[in-house]
Amino acid sequence: MTAMLRIAALHRYPVKGLSPEPLEAADLAAGSYFPGDRLFAVENGPSGFDPAAPAHQPKIKFLMLMRNEQLARLATRYDDATGTLTIREGGREVLRADLGTREGRLAVEAFFRRFMPDALRGPPKMLAAPEGFRFTDSRRGFVSLINLASVAAIEDMVGAAVDPLRFRGNLQVTGLPPFGELDLVGTELVAETGLRLRVTKRIERCAATNVDPATGERDLAIPRALMQHLGHVDCGVYAEVVAGGPIRCGDTLAVAA
Repeated sequence: MTAMLRIAALHRYPVKGLSPEPLEAADLAAGSYFPGDRLFAVENGPSGFDPAAPAHQPKIKFLMLMRNEQLARLATRYDDATGTLTIREGGREVLRADLGTREGRLAVEAFFRRFMPDALRGPPKMLAAPEGFRFTDSRRGFVSLINLASVAAIEDMVGAAVDPLRFRGNLQVTGLPPFGELDLVGTELVAETGLRLRVTKRIERCAATNVDPATGERDLAIPRALMQHLGHVDCGVYAEVVAGGPIRCGDTLAVAA
């Protein structure tokens, strides 16, 4: 064992492009995605997505922060037990809809037609991920890890505070040097619970990280800063679940040599 990481925070993003949900714990299953993550997406005009034969689609085909920073003004919550999505804007509830029903999905689509008409390339459509599929940015984006030391280094690069939620990761971790996560590709992370994650690839950062997740303001140029200082735009890594198990905030992951 060559390093030890500590879980500082856990988040899921039930609807692609919408707000995070903090978690105290999660149960990860081998070969599966982070629980409750990217279950839904809002199609921005016809994308060609076929739920009977789901295939990864470029994120540009959906509403997402890289192009639609106004999404950050919405605070959303998804209730697994009831299938209900709640949307709040400015502290006020503006929609409550059952995504398991046609009426509920139509209500969400009508909301986005009102909320951001100028950003739509066609009728918005609420899509649900079929079993075994998720609307992740990467085909292999099963679980994403964000190194908080890397975020701190980016703060120095841009000369401003940087909310780690700009990077929309599932696991925020400490215990590594800045950008040390990039060297973990090909290694496995092991928890005392038996959970094993295999780090598969670096995450290339796009203009979505330039958007303040609290205000929706496009106020920084993070990919440009990364390229200027490091010669690449990578921050964070993706991992696959090799062996399932629970994970909680405060748990540790050992890096197996």
